[in-house]
Amino acid sequence: MSERSGFPRRDDQGRILTLGDLLGVSLAGVVIGVLALVLFDAVFASIGAAEFGRANGWLAVILPAWLFWDDFRAWEFGAARVTAALVAVATAVVSGLLVAGLSAGLPPLASGALGAAAWTVVFALVWFPGVRWLANRTG
Repeated sequence: MSERSGFPRRDDQGRILTLGDLLGVSLAGVVIGVLALVLFDAVFASIGAAEFGRANGWLAVILPAWLFWDDFRAWEFGAARVTAALVAVATAVVSGLLVAGLSAGLPPLASGALGAAAWTVVFALVWFPGVRWLANRTG
């Protein structure tokens, strides 16, 4: 297995090599998404179009979801990747909604951003070992 240059590090098939790379890049995507939302929300609040903090923080999950989709596509077609993805999505959605619900007293931007961060971490922690374990089990 040779590696491609760049970050996150990937193998010849385009799969991310380490859980640390997956978590690091996906959490950086959440931070970038939150910063973009704060910027847009501040602009809209400054022109009087909306109150600051009312943007949907869940939009911060766009970049991590894109990264996960890219890693999903890099795996061979089969039950292993589909099963791992379905389990990862289900557990990530439940955990993200739980965190967002527990932080419901915060503005939507903050509670959604916390939910998006939880979704990202749980998805990565379930997807990365899950798809590898299932791929090894199914051949």
